Amino acid sequence: MVNIIWGVDSASAATQELYECVEANFGHPDIWGRYLNTIPNVSDGLSSQEISFLKEKGIKILPIYNNFREAVGSQAGRVAAQNAIYQSRRLGIPSGVFVFANVERFFEVDANWIIAWVERIYNSDYRPGIYHDPTEGPFNDAYCEAIERSELVRHQTVLWSAEPETGTTSKANIPTYSPITPDCEGNVWAWQYGRDAEECPIDTVLLEKKLYDHLY
Repeated sequence: MVNIIWGVDSASAATQELYECVEANFGHPDIWGRYLNTIPNVSDGLSSQEISFLKEKGIKILPIYNNFREAVGSQAGRVAAQNAIYQSRRLGIPSGVFVFANVERFFEVDANWIIAWVERIYNSDYRPGIYHDPTEGPFNDAYCEAIERSELVRHQTVLWSAEPETGTTSKANIPTYSPITPDCEGNVWAWQYGRDAEECPIDTVLLEKKLYDHLY
């Protein structure tokens, strides 16, 4: 398990109460995935106060952009990327950090969107990542088409896989790092292996140190 980092992600803000729940039930997270935007009934947006709180605890932040409901078309991909860049800059997230698009399994997805997202993020201060499900939904085919059409997508995109879902665990009992990858090649550097923990409103995540080194 060398060079594999454990952490969590949450739609709720990382408050003292939630942090204490995670630490008591799972262990101290080294990363915390958080959404850049507040979306009613979906996610609390990351705040500067929350950033300070997590920094004080020695926890790195994995930024996620989720203010979209489908991933179709070049224009939509560019707009999503531009909004993600704006929100990241507003929060003071430094250059070189990976920002992940949250592409859910039930979203419509096409290669044009993926290419546009990656190109716009890559040509900003940040680096492009995509959270996705490689087995359910259309992401796999769209991504494989995208890497055939774009060397930038092939080489510069980091993927965060939602499969397989093996169940949440404590930091001391993590599974062997084995995320499902797309049918084509992909830089799968993160894995959400457990969802919707009963003890606290979090998911559990493993990632490679080379991604950890480029988080906030």
